[in-house]
Amino acid sequence: MTQEVSVRPESFKSTERGTVRRTLDGYWAFYPETLPRHLDLDAESVALLDDATAAVNRLGGVGLLLPNPHLLIGPHLRLEAVLSSRIEGTQTDVPALLRLEAGQSAPPGQAEDAREVANYVVALEHGLMRVRDGFPISTRLMREMHARLLRRVRGRHRTPGYLRKSPVWIGGDTLDNAVFVPPPPEPMCDALRDLEKFIHEKPMPLLVQLALVHYQFEVIHPFLDGNGRLGRILIPLLLVEREVLPEPLLYLSAYFEQNRSEYYDLLLRTSQQGDLTPWLKFFLRGIRLQAQDAERRTHRLVTLQADLRNQLLAEGRPGSVLRLAEHLFSSPMVTARMVARLIEVTAPTANAAIRTLVERGDLEEVSGRERYRLYLATEIFEAAYGPIESDEESST
Repeated sequence: MTQEVSVRPESFKSTERGTVRRTLDGYWAFYPETLPRHLDLDAESVALLDDATAAVNRLGGVGLLLPNPHLLIGPHLRLEAVLSSRIEGTQTDVPALLRLEAGQSAPPGQAEDAREVANYVVALEHGLMRVRDGFPISTRLMREMHARLLRRVRGRHRTPGYLRKSPVWIGGDTLDNAVFVPPPPEPMCDALRDLEKFIHEKPMPLLVQLALVHYQFEVIHPFLDGNGRLGRILIPLLLVEREVLPEPLLYLSAYFEQNRSEYYDLLLRTSQQGDLTPWLKFFLRGIRLQAQDAERRTHRLVTLQADLRNQLLAEGRPGSVLRLAEHLFSSPMVTARMVARLIEVTAPTANAAIRTLVERGDLEEVSGRERYRLYLATEIFEAAYGPIESDEESST
């Protein structure tokens, strides 16, 4: 009896985005077309583009006013790392990642997941450093980030940093019953070259281009593992590279995670039916919502930072306490050893600064230990990682 094959040509009603063909090795795969350099947008898409662009521009304005942007980017980046990895099945959370960064063990069962999330942060930070040094977003940079993404975690045996030379599939257990099979290696490389050219050509409004880049990268699936996370990293990276945002403040993983079924369905449906519009509208709604979320979250953090600093100054607290309070907005979970390194003081001074903030109620001991204690800035943590009401929620 012949096994039913999910990836059949008849499931793909249009050849506009690509065609399904049987490879020389006998399996069915999707061969993507080059990306279009022009799109005719309907009225709804134009309105969504205008709203999303305005939201991103407002966020960019907020980013320019940050008193110390490097200290306030950490919360946005960690939240993205956790949620992007969760889409791929990890179970870790922000506290587990913060514990790992503080030199503590992650909760039982979360250690591997926490390391994967930490690698996401490292990969994005590497990409940002390279882009700011003038290096173009390219296949080479994607490979560099991929190597860091899979370093010493699940997938480390799946050729980190190298383009795949064998097939991959999405859904199902094998190539024979997969829901979608990306192109084999040779046409994959052709599609990747076109994607790189498309990024550099800047042929259309950036947010529309971002939607197409993300779709095409997921279709190409150039690595054996980590494609989803790397594809999502490209979004904030391109926004910074184009100088639309001064810092990586905008991420879409929260939106994709909340709408996971629609996210995956639209990626597949775009390949099957050829129409980019439903995917584009979904993407632009996500940009608008997440830009609004990031703007409100940043305002909340900046206000709290200013209030805390003014209180400490009014109380005449020493510089070590002020510096610790500032660093807590980047790392709201700390140990005494970590504090000594962060604010460059001796261990007794670090402990004294921690004690001051504990007495004020700004820090709370959360480990319950006598030694190697762990402290959490609860109010800062809630401001950074707590829920934000969207315009849609506030209007209902």
